[in-house]
Amino acid sequence: MAIINLTADSFTGDGSNGDLARALSRAEEALEQGADILDLGAESTRPGAEPVPQAQEIDRIVRAVDALVSWKVPISIDTLKPGVMKAALAAGADMVNDVNGFRADGAIEAVRESRAALCVMHMAGEPRTMQQNPRYSDVVTEVGCFLWERVQTLKAAGVEAERILLDPGFGFGKSVEHNFSMLKELGSFRIHGLPVLAGLSRKSMLGAVTGRAVEERLPASIAAALIAIQRGAAIVRVHDVAATRDAMLVWQAVS
Repeated sequence: MAIINLTADSFTGDGSNGDLARALSRAEEALEQGADILDLGAESTRPGAEPVPQAQEIDRIVRAVDALVSWKVPISIDTLKPGVMKAALAAGADMVNDVNGFRADGAIEAVRESRAALCVMHMAGEPRTMQQNPRYSDVVTEVGCFLWERVQTLKAAGVEAERILLDPGFGFGKSVEHNFSMLKELGSFRIHGLPVLAGLSRKSMLGAVTGRAVEERLPASIAAALIAIQRGAAIVRVHDVAATRDAMLVWQAVS
């Protein structure tokens, strides 16, 4: 899954800031490099990020989906706003990737009648405050319980289990130690066999152990992606498609 940032304030500095031509160029490059899914986001969810007005987010997302839908590639939308979900699905998006786990009022209703895949992620708090002293007694158990509760809620609302995938939310209200505990036990999040998505690319947890700045975290990001795949991830969400793909191909050749 290739990350296509439509934002102005991505933590990696690669946001297109509403420039559709730039976003499409990035999407085309990602596909040429071997991406299977494009994940479009028009609101940053980095720690401390401020919300984007819904109208602006919808405008940027819908223009991008309208342009990409004819490419016949799966399009995922990274949003926590029900209004954005509705607009993106109406435009032809194939997946909704919600960092808030479809907890917002109206979120389940916005996606229930569609056929889109739904990625349920765990986040403690909200982006502006999530990294302010996160605490867990047992992060793996607590995140797993949260994900299972959300699955049950979605199923009770009429969403088929086959549409659901799970993301433990690396970096979303977790310390470095919490993140690595989850990576070590990633297979435990395959609750009832549901697929797991792992988003580790360039994150601060990698900088914490390597001492590298964001722009220097490619080797660490590749290592984290491979570990995630080895421990059961069905999808890895990345910035650096070509390098990650090459590493995967080498690993697959001997696995």
